[in-house]
Amino acid sequence: MSKDAVDTAQAAAPPQAAGTIPADAGDAGYSKDLKARHVNMIAIGGAIGTGLFLGAGGRLRDAGPALAIAYLVCGVFAFFVVRALGELVLYRPSSGSFVSYAREFLGEKGAYVAGWMYFLNWSTTGIADITAIALYTHYWSMFTSIPQWVLALVALAVVLAVNLISVKIFGEMEFWFAIVKVATLVGFMLIGVFLLATQHDVGGHTPGPSMITDHGGLFPHGLMPVIVVMQGVIFSYAALELVGVAAGETAEPEKVVPRAVNSIMWRVALFYVGSVVLLALLLPGSLYSGDESPFVTVLSKIGVPAAGDVMNLVVLTAAMSSLNSGLYSTGRILRSMATAGSAPRFTSVMSRSQVPYGGILLTCAVCVLGVGLNYLVPSKAFEIVLNVASLGIISTWVIIMICHLVFVRRARSGLVTRPRFRLPGSPVTESVTIAFLLAVLVLMWNDAEVGRKTLLLVPVIAVMLVAGWFGVRRRVTENARRERAGRPE
Repeated sequence: MSKDAVDTAQAAAPPQAAGTIPADAGDAGYSKDLKARHVNMIAIGGAIGTGLFLGAGGRLRDAGPALAIAYLVCGVFAFFVVRALGELVLYRPSSGSFVSYAREFLGEKGAYVAGWMYFLNWSTTGIADITAIALYTHYWSMFTSIPQWVLALVALAVVLAVNLISVKIFGEMEFWFAIVKVATLVGFMLIGVFLLATQHDVGGHTPGPSMITDHGGLFPHGLMPVIVVMQGVIFSYAALELVGVAAGETAEPEKVVPRAVNSIMWRVALFYVGSVVLLALLLPGSLYSGDESPFVTVLSKIGVPAAGDVMNLVVLTAAMSSLNSGLYSTGRILRSMATAGSAPRFTSVMSRSQVPYGGILLTCAVCVLGVGLNYLVPSKAFEIVLNVASLGIISTWVIIMICHLVFVRRARSGLVTRPRFRLPGSPVTESVTIAFLLAVLVLMWNDAEVGRKTLLLVPVIAVMLVAGWFGVRRRVTENARRERAGRPE
């Protein structure tokens, strides 16, 4: 089926009322058990994850205090992406989220690429999460003798069991996970401000601006390391688009989504930029490590060992939350793809509790490969999968912005109606965001150790996507034909 045929058939379809056939067949069968508090806290949880709790340590060491600027810049563009997705969600809520919108505005090929690149993102992010969990657990001496890969496997099994119960349980888990993360970050920031205000000794250093000025300034290693860490910073924001997926399982997306999306900007400024500035003022960047949470580093150096233990437990929770979210979102995305024929049929299967467990199990299968990575190269596992995940999230965000460009163009032609909640500055905002994301992708080449090797995977991924499309296109065409035949003209 051609792109134009798909566009013509679906573009004019208004949002479906309750009780009618959904615009995306993959939306059928879900409960609407996520409440406003769930979606709001999922949005917060998406803005606070492994990328901050673990990844910020190594990045602060490599890039210095200028990391705060990188977080701010990437945070602004992340907000633009989520704001664009929020507008599409209010136009037509869907658990298939941007894959469903790619199908409508870019055709089946666009949906196919969007879905599988997102799967690449979250399956590799899952590997990063179980790696982080294993690293966090090794912080305690009683676990140091247990191989990293064993801890990763146990973590995966626990989160899988939780995710398969029901969406309501998922929502509750993420609600409390987010509360723990927010409360802990706020608590750390209060402690950091106190240490800063009282000039309290931190590991033999007196906190203050001298931690920056006396150790190389804002750019201690130059501008290039700041640019190189950009893809890792984008990874930190990778779960923000989860709001769009969760909106498909809430009863009142028109009320919930704008509030959740609009609050993202101040969360980025407060939690990411604020915490990185504090970390830079408390200790020299050279004392932070990629193997330990920077928050644990600070708290362990103020003479209260238990504080480090508590923070380590919290960041362990954050990694579990991220893994939980990844299984949730890929299950929904894969089901949307499966109903269109572009994913294996078993990923469309729903449990009695209305959970798409087929897609969840497929993601877990890839994460098991990550257990093997933890066995082979435990010291490099986190950075390797982080960079691969960045390819997935950058492509996902680019596709979201392209979808929004097409959506706005059709709205101006009178084919669709834009909601009141809109991305400001369109089409300039989308174009600048896409250019920035592609620039980050290109600049990964400057990271010879990991980034360059990651970019060399792009042709391999492209070949796999092309080969996969030729394998599913007949089924996709047949499914689209049946769907058109079942809808009134």
